[in-house]
Amino acid sequence: MADEGAVRDIYDVSFTNKTIVKATGLLSEPHILSLSNLDLLSGRFPVTYFYFYRQPLGAKFISIIEALKLSLAKTLNHFYPFAGRIVQNPSTGEPEIICDNTGALFVEAHANIALRELDFYNLNRSLQGKLVSINQGFPLQIQVTCYTCGSISITFTFDHALGDASAFSKFLVTWSEIAMDKTISFMPDHRRYLRPRVPPTYDPWVDQAFVSCTLEDIINIPSTNILLKRLYYIDVSSINQLQRLACVDGSKRTKIEAFSAYVWKVMVHAIDKSHQHCKMGWLIDGRTRMCKDKNSMSNYIGNVLSLAFGEASMVELKQGSLGDVAKIVHEAISKVANEAHFLDLIDWIECHRPGLMLSKIVLGRAGPALVVSSGRTFPVAELDFGFGSPVLGTVCSTIEKIGVGYINQRPSARGDGSWTVSAILWPELAAALESDSDHVFQPMTANHLQL
Repeated sequence: MADEGAVRDIYDVSFTNKTIVKATGLLSEPHILSLSNLDLLSGRFPVTYFYFYRQPLGAKFISIIEALKLSLAKTLNHFYPFAGRIVQNPSTGEPEIICDNTGALFVEAHANIALRELDFYNLNRSLQGKLVSINQGFPLQIQVTCYTCGSISITFTFDHALGDASAFSKFLVTWSEIAMDKTISFMPDHRRYLRPRVPPTYDPWVDQAFVSCTLEDIINIPSTNILLKRLYYIDVSSINQLQRLACVDGSKRTKIEAFSAYVWKVMVHAIDKSHQHCKMGWLIDGRTRMCKDKNSMSNYIGNVLSLAFGEASMVELKQGSLGDVAKIVHEAISKVANEAHFLDLIDWIECHRPGLMLSKIVLGRAGPALVVSSGRTFPVAELDFGFGSPVLGTVCSTIEKIGVGYINQRPSARGDGSWTVSAILWPELAAALESDSDHVFQPMTANHLQL
């Protein structure tokens, strides 16, 4: 272990080249793409997906780089807003996308360690400023890093105004298909057609959950101790056991509902005793809820997210069974996972424009809270760019200040039902999760990735 620590202490990344990659096909004239109401709820947070690959057989790093640039340029033909610029409208102050083929930033780098020596658990140490560097002038940025063993990592950083996880997954899958000379499996819809009703109307509950704000409000979220960025492995046996416990009374609960209930019960032990209640939130994708045909919005590129939240007393969470807490989770999610809520939310935003909107929980205005995001359909093992499938694919954010803890679940690249969970936590919660006797949260290591 001492040798590993010494290696990590000297871990460094050198940036060797930066290129702007533009779409190469026949594009429309430069134009402005106005954002939908739900795009204004994104918070403009940077979102980074990172993937790690074993040493490609028979391929040199330079040839991989050139192939990725070529396939990226072709992909941007289909995702032309991703090659644009995001600016503030001078009249409204709201963001809009200038589709002018400014291009995506492509960074090449070399790490001075082998991939298995990387600290996969402590993302504060591994990612920021090394595998992820942010240039505000480019809504899409890619960094390809080569390790001394010949392995490769790719990080993709998106401005949240471009879309949500569903939109970004479509982009990544399309890029992979183009890189592999496959026929692309879908055509993106960039129309951002989610419009309010006339006249707009909404349930008063929305006022309790969301608030209008400015970009400055988001940037200047009060400092908290929610600073630890961590990566965990969750074994499939733990996931199945939690679901069995949540369904012991005959109820049907999803894996993410059971997992959330477990985390919420642990969370009680990581909150100051002066609080009598705490909240948990869940990101909900509205694509399958907005229309009777659940596939009619599958190609929609943009943000179609809302945030469900539940509140419980410390006594309820401590004394209740896993099934009891899972019921609270299920009811909170059900309240938002429907067409009526999304129509109300679109109308509420219309009544509070111009400006950005955000959940009060995310701004840190609702007391102790944790948000859970489920990415069970997000592409991991299938993201092959021509040099094999990844050993790890997950998500994180370079955001430095946030008012709420986050847990993001993704399927493991193993394909065996296990999960990768990235998290932004406060120290007491990280300690509680890692020390719990059930050992559900295992700090990610190279052994978990079979490196």
